[in-house]
Amino acid sequence: MANRILRGVGRALAAYLNAELPSYTPLATHSAEHLRRSLRPGDILLVEGNRRVSAAIKYLTQSTWSHAALYVGSGVIAGPEDDPPVLIEADTEHGVLAVPLSKYDGMHTRICRAVGLSDADRAAVIAYAEARIGYQYDLKNIIDLARYLLPTPPVPTRFRRRLLSLGSGEPTRAICSTLIAQAFQSIGYPILPAVIRRPSRPGDPRHCNTCETEVLRMRHHSLFTPRDFDISPYFAIVKPTLESGFDYRQVVWGEPCVAAALPDGLAPAGDDHAGADQHRA
Repeated sequence: MANRILRGVGRALAAYLNAELPSYTPLATHSAEHLRRSLRPGDILLVEGNRRVSAAIKYLTQSTWSHAALYVGSGVIAGPEDDPPVLIEADTEHGVLAVPLSKYDGMHTRICRAVGLSDADRAAVIAYAEARIGYQYDLKNIIDLARYLLPTPPVPTRFRRRLLSLGSGEPTRAICSTLIAQAFQSIGYPILPAVIRRPSRPGDPRHCNTCETEVLRMRHHSLFTPRDFDISPYFAIVKPTLESGFDYRQVVWGEPCVAAALPDGLAPAGDDHAGADQHRA
């Protein structure tokens, strides 16, 4: 009986946290068509997010990104031909599921691509995530959801990542960045590992008596956040506008924006010329 009550409260809380913020309008930095043409299976799509839970995640991670999804491509998961489910993602309300790319049309996104993946490893990453479709968040653990209620929880910087990893075990692994981190760790691909240095040993790639070898240690999957794929030295950032063959000489410029009236002596943000004139004066 108590578990049923907790799950009911958990469902209501998850729905509240996943509701969109009516006053928030994300700005897409490229067209949806450019995004579709640039994505490849195995890519990670980071999303800024416009939900209540997004604000807390962005604050805790000190990042633009609040959500991550794995692109698997069309034909992998059954669905409508005109808008197929091509992303696998996880959230606290629905668990792990496949969604179409249209869900993030008009959103601020970023593509992160693992460098050097073989076709077999890419397929293994996708299969790992696909096998977990249907996993659910443990909604009876209210404390796991309550951490997101405050958009800017009063948590010292050094404890913020730990707050995100707070959970009750296996069921809480159905979280976006955790799921993707597990998928890549399953093939031994580094994301943001701890790096230690030790004296070189026989069998190391570059062994000599005075050499040192860098040794990577995997961090626990529950400690990963969407931001980690962005700053990882092992993932390339793919910009759809550049991938489509950007040529600045082909840009058609319109009339310049009219700056709002500002007090004397102040220039609009980014107006370097005005700042320089002010300095010369």
